[in-house]
Amino acid sequence: MKTAGTVWFSPLTRRRWRNFRSHRRGYWSLWLILSLIMLSLLAELIANDSPLVMRYKGDFYFPVWAAYPESTFGSVFDTEVEYTDHSLQDTIEAHGWMIWPPIPFGYDTIDLYTEETVPEAPSERHWLGTDEIGRDVVARLIYGFRLSILFGLVLTALSSLVGVAVGAIQGYFGGMVDLIGQRLVEVWTGLPVLFLLIIVSSLVQPGPTVLLLLLFAFSWSTLVPVVRAEFLRTRNFDHVRAARALGQGNGAIMIRHVLPNAMVATITYLPFVLNGSIIMLTTLDFLGFGLPLGSPSLGELLSQGKANIDSPWLGLSAFFTLAVMLTLLIFVGEGVRDAFDPRRSVN
Repeated sequence: MKTAGTVWFSPLTRRRWRNFRSHRRGYWSLWLILSLIMLSLLAELIANDSPLVMRYKGDFYFPVWAAYPESTFGSVFDTEVEYTDHSLQDTIEAHGWMIWPPIPFGYDTIDLYTEETVPEAPSERHWLGTDEIGRDVVARLIYGFRLSILFGLVLTALSSLVGVAVGAIQGYFGGMVDLIGQRLVEVWTGLPVLFLLIIVSSLVQPGPTVLLLLLFAFSWSTLVPVVRAEFLRTRNFDHVRAARALGQGNGAIMIRHVLPNAMVATITYLPFVLNGSIIMLTTLDFLGFGLPLGSPSLGELLSQGKANIDSPWLGLSAFFTLAVMLTLLIFVGEGVRDAFDPRRSVN
């Protein structure tokens, strides 16, 4: 009797999954990094300067999901509520109650009630201390992790689409197309990317979208050599020649018969491309040419750690966050590489 796995997955796919599971380090790293990503996606429920739910004079409110004016809670002003105000907290608790997230600070919340000068050392109130303007380090790490990993995933996806397309065209058609395309790619990859990004970033203050496009302009060429080599190797296989003899178009042959072979090498390379994307974003933020000021950036936290040597929790927190994230991604990449290795088989 066939199981659901037998119906939906080919024997090759099941063999690759078994190979991946046998790579214990990569397998558990995958689950751990996915768990961390899921937690970071719920960052607003973990670290926020607004209560999750509250009750005031018999009515329920959900400040995490909706904004309320101060007049709702007895004030004469119609501005948005600042829930960190102690007098407002006393007013609400006198007529109801509030349930706060585990970390009652957002990534941009400046704590005005610190007991020591900032950067404040780790304490019960701030588990990993505060940065140089009084923002909670744990909250910034959570939001910074989410921003870095999502930024890297989007950049990797866009770079892969263009890189695979360019490499496929060069490798499949060969000849002058490959010769001219390869010279253009070599010129483009020979440019001093970091210096060009610094120059452009110094002229305009890039937001996340602009910075993504800037990095994408120089990162798409990473996969071109890998895909090009696979297409050059595969285009003369017997089944490709047979498809060409049967009159199939070049586009159909490239997608149906050549691309699957090239995707094996491409997929094994993607975790390392993702790591490079995250490192480039962190580097630009560290140098002050990355995300806008105030963004939850791991690179900016590293920069604060360099500027505040007497506050080691700043640099060490960002360093270990990056180290864990990049190490887990490398382990996943090793597991994927072994899973797609045709010489490796697990019964």
